[in-house]
Amino acid sequence: MTHRQRRFGAGRSVLTLLAALGTLAGAALVGAAPAGAAPGWTQLAAGVDYEQFDVSAAAGVAHAHVIRVDLGDPRVRVELLYPGAVAARATVSRLATAQGALAGVNGDFFNVSETQHPGVEATGASVGPAIAQGRALKAAVPNGQRFGPALPPGTSTKDVFGVGTDRLARLDALALDGSVKTPEGQLPLRGLNQYALPVGSVGAFTSDWGGASRVRATCGTDRDRAAPCSTDTHEVTVRNGQVVATADTPGSGPIADGTTVLVGREAGAQQLRKLSVGSAVTVRHQLVAASAGTPYRFAIGGYPVLEGGRPLPGLDDTTSAVRTAVGIADGGRRLYLLALDGAPDYRGGLTIAEVADTMRTLGSVDAFNMDGGGSTTMAARKPGAGAVTALNHPSGGAERAVANGIGVFSTT
Repeated sequence: MTHRQRRFGAGRSVLTLLAALGTLAGAALVGAAPAGAAPGWTQLAAGVDYEQFDVSAAAGVAHAHVIRVDLGDPRVRVELLYPGAVAARATVSRLATAQGALAGVNGDFFNVSETQHPGVEATGASVGPAIAQGRALKAAVPNGQRFGPALPPGTSTKDVFGVGTDRLARLDALALDGSVKTPEGQLPLRGLNQYALPVGSVGAFTSDWGGASRVRATCGTDRDRAAPCSTDTHEVTVRNGQVVATADTPGSGPIADGTTVLVGREAGAQQLRKLSVGSAVTVRHQLVAASAGTPYRFAIGGYPVLEGGRPLPGLDDTTSAVRTAVGIADGGRRLYLLALDGAPDYRGGLTIAEVADTMRTLGSVDAFNMDGGGSTTMAARKPGAGAVTALNHPSGGAERAVANGIGVFSTT
C-alpha cells in the first residue's frame, strides 16, 4: 500500500440502524420502498451478509445498503464484473447475472460522454487500471483525463482496490511497465487499452479493448480532457511479431486474439511512421504494483479515502452525493461494500469525508471510493431467483450501464 500523510477528518457520522432485512424479500428493490424487520445482518450465503441503515449527514438523512464479505471463507471470492470488453458497458444486475455472481456493486469512473469532441465516440472504458482473474485488462489514463470529481491530494488514477492471489484485500497503485521493440530501437509503451493516451506517446490496444473506436485515445491532453483531438496520429497493427497494416487515423472494430494495435500521437506517431508492413515489432506490457506484495487476481480503479483507520487529508466535506465505496477490515480478510440509496428522500447523500467516516464506523481500516450518482447500484440474487436485481434505488430511476464493478461469488 502506498503511504500518504494522514490526519483525522470530519467528525464521525452518526449511524442509526434501521430495519435491516430479516429476509431478502423485504429488500429495497427498484420501485419499492425499503421494508424492515428486526435489526441485524441478513445472510445471503455463507460468508456474505446484507444490512441497510440510515446515516445522519450534512445534507440530511442518507440510506445505506451494505454487503459484508468474509474472504476468509473459502467458498467466497470477489472478482471484476465487466462486459467482456474494456470499451463497453452494462448494468450491475446484468453483469452479475451473466457472470454468475451472488451480488455486486458498480465500480470505477468511466468515459461516459464526449460533448467536448463532436463526432468522437465515448468509449465507456474505465479510468483506472483493471485486472480480471489475474489478467491485466487495462492501465490508467492521465490524471487530467479522468471523469468524476477532483481527486483528493496525493491520489491518482493509478490507485486501485484489489485482492491478491493470497485472497487478501488491499489498497495499492498499479503503473504500466511496457515497451515496443522495433528495428529503429525500443520505444516506451505509455498506454494499454486506455481511452486517453499521454501526449506524445504510444499505446497498445488488444482484443480486451473490444470494437469501439480508438480515436478518443488521441483527444485531450494530460491536464485538459476537453482539449482538441490531436491532428498528428498514426496506427500500426502487429500480428505474430510483424507489422501487417498501418494507418494515419486510429480505427475501430474488434481486434483479433494475438493481434496488437499500436496508436501513437505527436512524437509517438512520428516514431510509428518509421515502421512499414513486414517490420519486426515486439510489444511487452505488465502492470506493476507500488507495493511488493502478492500478485493481484482482481483489481479495480477509484481512489482511497481511508488508510490505516484515518481519513486522507483534504477530503471534500462540502459536496454531498449518492456514493459507492468498499472498505477493508480484519487484515484484508473482510470487505464492506457500500451503496447509498438514490430514492428522492435520501438523494442528498454523503460528502467524501462522510463516506470515509461511515466506512470507519462500519469497521473498515482502509476504504476506497467508486463512481457514484446515477451509477451507484447494489444488486443481489434473491433466494431461488435466477437473476440479480437492484437492492437500492438508483438515483436516475433505473440502473445505469457502467464499465465495471465488484462481484461477490459464492459456491454455496
